[in-house]
Amino acid sequence: MMDRKKTLQVDLGDRSYPIHVGSGLLGQDQLIRPYLRGRQVLVVSNTTVAPLYLESLLASLPDLDTDSVILPDGEQYKSLETCMQVYDRLLQRRFDRKCMLIALGGGVIGDLTGFVAASYQRGVDFIQVPTTLLAQVDSSVGGKTGVNHPLGKNMIGAFHQPRCVIADTAVLATLPDREMSAGVAEIIKYGLIRDQSFFDWLESHVDALLSHDEAALTEAILRSCAIKAEVVAADEREGGLRAILNLGHTFGHAIETASGYGNWLHGEAVGAGMVMAAHLARDLGWIDQQQYQRARDLIVRAGLPAAPPETMTAERFLELMAVDKKAEGGRIRLVLQQAIGKAVVADQVPADSLRRTLDHFVSP
Repeated sequence: MMDRKKTLQVDLGDRSYPIHVGSGLLGQDQLIRPYLRGRQVLVVSNTTVAPLYLESLLASLPDLDTDSVILPDGEQYKSLETCMQVYDRLLQRRFDRKCMLIALGGGVIGDLTGFVAASYQRGVDFIQVPTTLLAQVDSSVGGKTGVNHPLGKNMIGAFHQPRCVIADTAVLATLPDREMSAGVAEIIKYGLIRDQSFFDWLESHVDALLSHDEAALTEAILRSCAIKAEVVAADEREGGLRAILNLGHTFGHAIETASGYGNWLHGEAVGAGMVMAAHLARDLGWIDQQQYQRARDLIVRAGLPAAPPETMTAERFLELMAVDKKAEGGRIRLVLQQAIGKAVVADQVPADSLRRTLDHFVSP
């Protein structure tokens, strides 16, 4: 099935790596072996994914010293406490600096495994094998790793690039509808921030994505990863341009934190956050009503919420957005559209404009 594999490169000099996309890639050891520096391999997965795919992955590496850690599934377990389970296994098995970690799961597993890899013995190699659409198009690419804190999402972490990313589209067949919609949220984001033609394509193909059409999924994953790879190559550590990848995330992270991690999926919170960001951009006169409506309509068609939970208040939003890691010097920094396909980072948004948007969606 190798002829069905498509590969693109994240260009970061000596930290460059490939993203392989295609059906039937899981268990193809030739995609993993070039990056092994030793014989020790630890696969980190969760209770949902491991029963489906762990055996196949381990069976492809029979001659190596392999082990696995199976963690509970859910955003609420993306914590330092959960990391300790992985550190414990690495130390118990005396894994050395040449070991390889493999993240087999969605964004939580990828972020957490990457953070352990970045910090174990001051840094070991890891490979991303994302099993959700959201992880395949977003969190597995770019080297952002980390865990949550009760006061803020992803506030503890490190930049640590994987050696490669293996995105097997076949595993998406077992993904629930709600998880598919969450992944489509991040795909829509790429069209909104950087590629109007991709957004136009999504308006015509969103139903195909949600129905697991393989050709549409492959195209969307490749185009999303290509956009992210381009942005990451230009700004690996988010000094400027890379921040546009956070469209909807400042609002979204506030929703996730206030709701309790795991009650809203990350993509669901980002979907509502992108609608809020578009509303604010319209209030500022940066986009018109038609552009706002197109963004909102596509998000709704993807099965995503277009508003935050009714229990949130404007004051709670402001409180949580102020401690978001994108805030600088006490100023809330937001990514906002200037058009479909163009976004900028704004740290001088008038307080009254932000307040009007918040009051439109939630109570004071």
